[in-house]
Amino acid sequence: MLRADHTRVQEMFERFESVRDPSRKEKLVQQICSELKLHARLEEEIFYPAVREAIRADDLMDEATVEHQSAKDLIRQLETMSAGDALYDAKVTVLGEYIKHHVKEEQNEMFPKVRASRLDLKELGERMRAQKDGAGERSAIGKLKNLLY
Repeated sequence: MLRADHTRVQEMFERFESVRDPSRKEKLVQQICSELKLHARLEEEIFYPAVREAIRADDLMDEATVEHQSAKDLIRQLETMSAGDALYDAKVTVLGEYIKHHVKEEQNEMFPKVRASRLDLKELGERMRAQKDGAGERSAIGKLKNLLY
């Protein structure tokens, strides 16, 4: 699931590079930010605590935490901006570079250590999927309420 999220977001960043219409850029960036916030929450609340305990690689886990914080700072900035604002495209590009680096470290360093550990990946994946599905339902309900009220 995490790898699929990584791929989906990377594809969105690649698509951003070719979009010229400001409103389409903003919609795509909103989607990127939404995906990244949910993904980060799953990792921070479920995946990272379990992994930290299982692989005992504090430096790797600390770096991942700092990378998340940097990405979240840029996401917060982008959520208050418009496509025509100065530095908008640059911030999206830098966020994409942060995410690309972060994904590379997770997939090349963290994930192999996790697979080699005794961590129950099936159970962990089920917990993350349940939370992700619940977040999607809450988001859909929130959108519906906004339309109705």
